[in-house]
Amino acid sequence: MKLFLRTFTAALLAAVLCCGCADMGAGSKGQTGRKPGEEERGPAAGAGQQAGSPWQYADTAMGTVVQQTIYASDQETAQAFCVQTMELLWELERERISWRLDTSEVYRANASAGSEEGFLLSEELSELLAHCRLLWERSKGTFDVTLGSVTRLWDIDKWAAESDQEGFRIPGEEALERALSTCGSGKMRLVKDLGTSGTESGAPGEDSQAMSALLDGESGQRERLRLFLPEGMRLDLGAVGKGLAMEKLIRLLEERSDVTGAVISLGGSILTYGSKPDGGPWRVGIVDPFDTSDSLGILTLEGQWCISTSGDYERYVEAGGVRYHHILDPGTGAPAVSDVRGVTILLKDGLLGDGLSTACYILGPEKGMALAAEYGAEALFVMADGELEMSEGMKHYFKEK
Repeated sequence: MKLFLRTFTAALLAAVLCCGCADMGAGSKGQTGRKPGEEERGPAAGAGQQAGSPWQYADTAMGTVVQQTIYASDQETAQAFCVQTMELLWELERERISWRLDTSEVYRANASAGSEEGFLLSEELSELLAHCRLLWERSKGTFDVTLGSVTRLWDIDKWAAESDQEGFRIPGEEALERALSTCGSGKMRLVKDLGTSGTESGAPGEDSQAMSALLDGESGQRERLRLFLPEGMRLDLGAVGKGLAMEKLIRLLEERSDVTGAVISLGGSILTYGSKPDGGPWRVGIVDPFDTSDSLGILTLEGQWCISTSGDYERYVEAGGVRYHHILDPGTGAPAVSDVRGVTILLKDGLLGDGLSTACYILGPEKGMALAAEYGAEALFVMADGELEMSEGMKHYFKEK
C-alpha cells in the first residue's frame, strides 16, 4: 500500500504574514529546536535596528513550532521574555499535560484509572477539566478529552511526523470498538475533594455542583477536584493543551510591562497581545486549506486576541487515496467525516479556543456557530466546496483576499 504523509502547521504562514505587516527588525531569529537564549545575538536597538521594530524567535515545544514576535525596548528584554516563554511551555508539557511523559500530571491521572481513591488534580487541571466537561456537554459529545485510547490506536500525530510511512495501518474494527468503549466524558467524574480518600466525595450530583462552583468562582478561590476515571480510560489533552498555554502566556505578558506587544504562534493557535509602537493593528493570515502555501484572507485585530484553527490539512496521513487526519469523531472513533476543510475560532479567552475549533469542525457551520456563540467566540468555516461561512462578528475582522 503506497502511503503519502504530510505535516502542516497552520500558524506558520499566519505568523509570517503577521510579522510581515510590521517593520522587520534585525534582532536574532532563533532556529527550530534551540533555546532563544542560545542564539547568536543580533544588534541591540540603536545599532542597526529601526526604532519600534520587533524581535523574532523560533523554537519547538508541545510537538509544534513556536514563533514569537516581540516588541520591547531592547534585545536583552525581548530575548529574556522568549526564554521565559519556552521554559513555560516546556514545563507545561513536562509537568502537566503530556500523556507520554511519566513526569506529567495527566500521565499519573491516567495511571490511576480504575482506582477507588481517584486522583487529586492540581488547581490548574481541575479548572481545565471542568471546562472540558462543560464543553463536552454543550457540544453534544463532539469534543471529548477521554479519547486517549482511540488516539493512540491511530497515532496520527506520530505518523504525520515520520519519514518512514510504510508502517501505518488503519486500526482493526474490534480493536477500535474496544478502545472506544473506554471513552466518554460522561463516565469521567470530577468531585470536590474532602481531604479523604475521595470515596466520600462521590455523592450523586456532586460532579456538576463541584464544577459549577469552580467555574462560577463561588468559593472565591481556585479549588482542587478529585478525578475518577474508569478502568481503561485515558485522557488526551491535545485539543486543549495549547489553549491552556495561551492562558498562561497572557498572564505572563500581564506581568511584563517591559514587553509592550507580542504575537506568539503555537501551531494552529496564535496569541496577539498589546500593541505595536506605531499603533497599527495586528494582521494575521488565515491559511488556505486548498493551497497551504497561501492565505485565503486576513484578520485585522487590535490588542489581545486568541486565534485557533483546526482542519483536515494540518496533520494527516494518506493511505490508499484516503486522507486520515487527526480530528477524531468521538461517535465513530475514526477521523471525522465533514463538509468542512477548516475552522478558525476568534475569542479573547484562549483556554478553550482549540477545543471549540475541534468541536465546530465536527458539528459543521450551523451547529458550530451556535456553539461558538455560547462562548462569545466568532467563527469562520472553510467548506469543502471552497465557500466561506462566518459569524456576523467575524465579518468585522476578516477580509477575504
